[in-house]
Amino acid sequence: MESYHLSGLIITLDKEGSREFSKVSFPVRYGRFFEIKTPDTIFQFNLKGEIKYIQGIGQGWPHPAEWLKRTVGNDWIYYSAGGYKGIYDYFGEYYFPCLSYPSNSVIDEDPLNDPSVICAKKSLQALRVRLDKLISGAKPERLKDFLTCVMRNDEEILRRRSDQLHRLIGGRVTVLPPDTRHVDYEVIPVIVADGCLYHCGFCRVKTGQDFTPRRAGDIVRQIKNLKRYYGKDLHNYNAIFLGQHDALLAGRELLELAAQKAYELFEFERSYLKGASLFLFGSIDSIIHSEEKLFESLDRLPFSTYINVGLESNDPVTLEGLKKPVSVEQVHETFLRISDINRRYEKIEVTANFVFGKDLPASHLPSLLELIGDRPNLSRNKGAIYLSPLMEEGMRDKEDKRELLRRFLRLKTQSRLPTLIYLIQRL
Repeated sequence: MESYHLSGLIITLDKEGSREFSKVSFPVRYGRFFEIKTPDTIFQFNLKGEIKYIQGIGQGWPHPAEWLKRTVGNDWIYYSAGGYKGIYDYFGEYYFPCLSYPSNSVIDEDPLNDPSVICAKKSLQALRVRLDKLISGAKPERLKDFLTCVMRNDEEILRRRSDQLHRLIGGRVTVLPPDTRHVDYEVIPVIVADGCLYHCGFCRVKTGQDFTPRRAGDIVRQIKNLKRYYGKDLHNYNAIFLGQHDALLAGRELLELAAQKAYELFEFERSYLKGASLFLFGSIDSIIHSEEKLFESLDRLPFSTYINVGLESNDPVTLEGLKKPVSVEQVHETFLRISDINRRYEKIEVTANFVFGKDLPASHLPSLLELIGDRPNLSRNKGAIYLSPLMEEGMRDKEDKRELLRRFLRLKTQSRLPTLIYLIQRL
């Protein structure tokens, strides 16, 4: 680590953060990064000199333990310590990510429009102006190279970079699996299949395409192109998302190819971060009809694998209202196989999603509790249940949201499995 004091700025190269993702109630940075500190603000950059975090340290900043994060999709997210009690009970994390785009949040908090947060984002441009005057006087070559990168990576360049990412994989990732919270949503996306089977009437994040696996050559090209795209910052990643909405249905050969090639070319064994994680979505059909050889193969990979499956409801009336073309019998069969997979495979965890909302049929929650309640074959250690709020059901009123949170906590106490709220994030 090298540190320099220039014109009121403290510039630090190669700061080292935590090497393991953890659930802690204080600010943590992961991986290696560069930092520029002013009297009012801390700016932190990835290994390519792209802005990653901004944190105010002046009096106007909302909370000293909160910060802004920029994703590779060029979205800004504010990490809030939470004005609500029990953030961890709701989301399984100590910080609540406030998103800069419409999602399904039931927490009424909008710090992104706080004047001090807006000012902190704008101050990044003012910082670049200051750096432009300092570059000529910067003596060490590494310091000069870093300052030059920060200067080049302005708002327009960062936007183009995110557009380039989406072109490389064939479009934006409209939704990440909820389990990616375990790595703070820091995943490299590799698309192995497009579209989905069901085209459910309630869904707002799918593409509308029919399910189509990608060709092996396309998957390998993606990985090679992504290696070049992430460049130096690959050192800060240890997780991949195999997309999009039902990668499990792509089958054993494509999943093995994508996972093994990604592990090799992304050099995860040399990552600054310990371990490696793989995330993907499955469906009722892909869980029911996949042979054991597929799960045996996933369990042998050098990853901890998380598969997330949308079940939505255990109630026929609700399924019909959601326009999800499956039966309750299929939901039961899928849930039983999920439980079996979680028991049998050490390195695989399968989680399930159900909808949650104000105007769902009265039979929805009792039927859900019947499924996830006190069953002898369930383990509390694996197989989390995620409840996804349906925000289009008039859930804009603050009191309605608070009531939904109260109902969630009541259901959580009766669930045999870890139960959390699914906050939909994109990439």
